[in-house]
Amino acid sequence: MTTLSVNVKLPFTPLDSHESSGCALNPDSCPLYGMLPANAREYMHRAPHLLEYLHLFPVETYGIPLFFSELKRDLKALKEPNLIYPADEKVFIHIFADPTDTRNYYIPIEPSFLHQVTDMIPAIEMRLIDLIDALDHDPVTDTERADVLKKMIAQVVTVQTPEEMKLAALPKPNGKGLKGSILAFLNRDLTGPKETAARKKAMAAVPMTPEGRIIATPQQYAAIEYMMIRDKIDLGVLEPFINDRYIEDITCGGVGPIFIEHKIFKALKSVIEFRETRELDDFVIKLGERIRKPITYRNPIVDATLPDGSRINIVYGTDISRRGSNFTIRKVMDDVISILNLVEWKTCDYTMAAYFWLCVEHGMSLFMSGETASGKTTSLNAIAAFIPPEWKIVSIEDTPELQLPHKNWTREVSKAKGRGEGAGSDVTMFDLLKSALRQRPNEIIVGEIRGVEGTVAFGAMQTGHPVLSTFHAASVEKLLQRLTGDPINVPKTFVDNLNLVVIQSAVKRPSGETVRRMLSVNELVGFNPDTQAFQFVEMFKWNSINDTFEWTGKGASYLLENKIATLLGVPEHKKAEIYVEVERRARILERLHAAGYTGFHELFQMMTRIRKEGLTRIKF
Repeated sequence: MTTLSVNVKLPFTPLDSHESSGCALNPDSCPLYGMLPANAREYMHRAPHLLEYLHLFPVETYGIPLFFSELKRDLKALKEPNLIYPADEKVFIHIFADPTDTRNYYIPIEPSFLHQVTDMIPAIEMRLIDLIDALDHDPVTDTERADVLKKMIAQVVTVQTPEEMKLAALPKPNGKGLKGSILAFLNRDLTGPKETAARKKAMAAVPMTPEGRIIATPQQYAAIEYMMIRDKIDLGVLEPFINDRYIEDITCGGVGPIFIEHKIFKALKSVIEFRETRELDDFVIKLGERIRKPITYRNPIVDATLPDGSRINIVYGTDISRRGSNFTIRKVMDDVISILNLVEWKTCDYTMAAYFWLCVEHGMSLFMSGETASGKTTSLNAIAAFIPPEWKIVSIEDTPELQLPHKNWTREVSKAKGRGEGAGSDVTMFDLLKSALRQRPNEIIVGEIRGVEGTVAFGAMQTGHPVLSTFHAASVEKLLQRLTGDPINVPKTFVDNLNLVVIQSAVKRPSGETVRRMLSVNELVGFNPDTQAFQFVEMFKWNSINDTFEWTGKGASYLLENKIATLLGVPEHKKAEIYVEVERRARILERLHAAGYTGFHELFQMMTRIRKEGLTRIKF
């Protein structure tokens, strides 16, 4: 029977298939292969382990999984999903229903998934020591390291089919005269006599040629190569999750499975799990080393950025995390979302988008506010595309998430103080924001305002610099309370320099689906020192009953009539026509959507072209 990876707990009883390896080597002779659609057969040739997995899966009970090259949002309607899609060239994902739970299963199908080569890895590692010592230069990038590792594995591992291994009665090497042999390294007491004895015992079962090369089947070789690169260079068992573009969040709350939030299938549970506290502790320590943020008992909490830009938070040890170490990863967005994508998903509508267009184009400051995971940064990024293409933008973030299409964009990221000699000092968002004011930007974007940088941001607004930012507050009232209280402490008389507050939330519809909606768009009008009250006007409101948006402030917009129309020199008796301009731009966006310009960059290019041709010039 095929041996599964030690970290995998399948939700079904695997079939005992003796023909899976043979089919993987020669798929055209496999009856199951002949039943698969063309795109699935193409995947099998590229990744034979996928066909092995299908032999393991009880297709007679559950049916052959559907194969998708890309996932569409309408797949979320599937009640009992049973489908496979590629995460990358080698790894495939099986989404499999669990009728007993609200979370379905997420099954990464890796080359090492069905082949237990863990016992061979120590022997290969020791054989590689000699080759690594002989390198004349150190590889710098991860790509170079992976290439070097592949070449070295090819030197110490030889491939034989199971039949060849049975026919060949190969003696073990005696170690004499073999400087690079396994036994020569085993005779060096690297970690103590007990550990060396254990390694010798483990080596006894590893098949080798007389020259000291380790023998592996084609499937084992693919598994070894994949595991070595995954665990030594990449992020170990997290690699499939990181490479899956449909994942938003990855969570491990302690000993047990890894949970994920999927863009299409929402909350899922992985079959990859940590079974012991020590195993999980060792993993997060290595993870900290990989991202150059060492984790210790003295420094058990780490916030950092992964190589792909994703945000990670790690909590180490059972002293403060009772179920064992835990970590949460917020994936960076691969595909930048456009404003028309948001309209398509009903996060906002065309009229709201046109209103944002007019306001941002004319230098209004805006805060996108809401709770965690409400889609604030995604919406802010989409709205930032309305910034005129010729403007100079300075963005300030603690974790780089923004993706702007503008050419003149200065991107700055805060830096936490390192450890040891020469580590340098903190560079805070407060420092970067003060520096940005000296760079003469037309627009400042702050990833999130949380502390004293808020005072500088409002100072920038007061001197005429429009600011876009995200903020954690579930209502305008709560936002104002947080802005004027500790630790931000913006003077109340400064607050009306902020023009717009958008409240966004993740809401649950009657169908049970969680969606993101802009609950309201609000204009801040001013502050009354006598009553100590802020005045704001709700311009747009989400109607939860029919899932539409109402332009509640039409005809009463302080920004459109008293700010933007005044900037444009519109006569008093014609200021009402500014609302017609909003509707005209809404129709432009609607036509662009119908023409297929929904991608972030292609939409920006079309809007730039429209602006250049003067179609956005307001005439009264």
